[in-house]
Amino acid sequence: MGNFLVWVIWFLAAGGCLASGVAVVSVTNPFYSALALIGNLASLAVLYLLLAAEFLAAAQVLVYAGAVMVMFLFVVAYLGGRADAPWAGGPPLLRTAAVVAAAALLVEIVAVLGLAWGDNLQDPAEVADSFGSPAQIGELFLTDHLLAFEITSIVLLVAAIGGVVLGTTPEKELEE
Repeated sequence: MGNFLVWVIWFLAAGGCLASGVAVVSVTNPFYSALALIGNLASLAVLYLLLAAEFLAAAQVLVYAGAVMVMFLFVVAYLGGRADAPWAGGPPLLRTAAVVAAAALLVEIVAVLGLAWGDNLQDPAEVADSFGSPAQIGELFLTDHLLAFEITSIVLLVAAIGGVVLGTTPEKELEE
C-alpha cells in the first residue's frame, strides 16, 4: 500500500509540474504566469521529497518559490501592463528557436522512454547516504560549481536592480 501511495503522489506531482509548466508559457497575464511558476516549483519540491532529498525540497520552496518568485512578482507589479511590451510582435527567429527547443525536448523524452522500455534503465541507481544533504550540496556549490553559483548570484542581483530601475522610471521616459 505504501508503494502505491508513493506512485500516486509522484503522478500528482508530475502532473502538477507539467500542467503548471504549460500554464507558465501559455497564460498571457504575466502575474498569473509567475504564480503558475510558483506551482511548478512547489511540484518539483514534492518530487525532491520523494527522492529523499529533504534539504533540496526545503531550499526549492524557500529560495526559489519564496525569495526569487517574490522578486519576479514585484517586477511584474512594477511594470504593470508594460510587462508584455518587449515580446509584442517578436521576431520570427524567436518562434523558430522555441519550436526547435520543443522538438529537441520531444526527442529526448522519446529516447528516454525507448531506453526504459528496452530494459536499459531497470537497474536502480546507487545513491549515497549523503545525497541531498546540506554538506554535499555546499561542497558541490563551492568546488565543482562555484563559477555557476557566483554567476547566478550576480544575475539575480542585476535582475533585482533592473526591477527597481524599471519600477522607478517615470512613465514619460518609457513612452518615448
